[in-house]
Amino acid sequence: MAILGIDEVGRGPLAGPLVVGAVILPEEEKEWFNELKDSKKLTAKKREKLNEIILAEAATGLGWVTNVELDEVGISEALRLATRRAVKAVQSLHAPFSQIVIDGKVNFLKSTPLEKYVSVVVKADDLIREVSAASIIAKVARDRYMVEMAEKYPKYGFDKHMGYGTALHRNAISKYGICPEHRRSFEPCKSLTGFCREKTAPKNTTKIGARGEDAVCEYLVRQGHEIIARNHKTYFYEIDIVSVKDKMIYFTEVKYRKNADFGGGLMAVNTKKQKRMRYAAEAFLRFKPEFGKFDPILAVADVVGEDFEVKDWLMIV
Repeated sequence: MAILGIDEVGRGPLAGPLVVGAVILPEEEKEWFNELKDSKKLTAKKREKLNEIILAEAATGLGWVTNVELDEVGISEALRLATRRAVKAVQSLHAPFSQIVIDGKVNFLKSTPLEKYVSVVVKADDLIREVSAASIIAKVARDRYMVEMAEKYPKYGFDKHMGYGTALHRNAISKYGICPEHRRSFEPCKSLTGFCREKTAPKNTTKIGARGEDAVCEYLVRQGHEIIARNHKTYFYEIDIVSVKDKMIYFTEVKYRKNADFGGGLMAVNTKKQKRMRYAAEAFLRFKPEFGKFDPILAVADVVGEDFEVKDWLMIV
């Protein structure tokens, strides 16, 4: 009775992908089966050795979910997605199996045709050799990826902690901000970027925001500003308006209100929001070195009413 073993690696790191391994071992008993155990209990050298053997002699598959995908769908859906990708990879090899064992407490194949074949077992990665093998190939694949990212983003030491939230890693984030491999939906990246998973919004929300920004851009131009960026987005920060004037570079947050009954735009920019704005400004300047000699200034624009009147534009001290 062939078993398809499944395990994940990378559920908790602050950076990098989530990877699920899926393995069907050979029917014939092998000596190296006795060496299989939870990948975390093996040395890196031993994992590498076993990984090569497993890939050569077993039917294997890997399911990857990038940090960007994980941020978009959340960790639970990411685990389901990675599991299904890993199983699909194994199925493409046409290796037979009659049972599926997933490490943990959750059946990530629920609501699929394979659901009835699944058993979930806590600590299966240390109890069932097919799951142990899955944990090994997933960890080796992810670790290799993070070592590559360490070369691309050397400030973060990814090769030392593989993206997990060690003191070294958190100190690097505090000093340098985040890079494209970081998970914006995980703290402290979430607080730095103000990440909020997108939800379906009324169709006119974007139009209202755009009209508010139009009004502020016109206001700033009348004041002698040159607009250099508008609604500037990356997948780890957003700035409404960036403008320059007299060797100053201004980062403006636009706040729209239907009426003037309740406070001004500055009231909506609390300390937490200001921290995110400062991070966004610093990140923008790192990626736009041509503005490095400009003095950065944070500002908020207060836009009110159906006529989108700019009631005030205030610099934040």
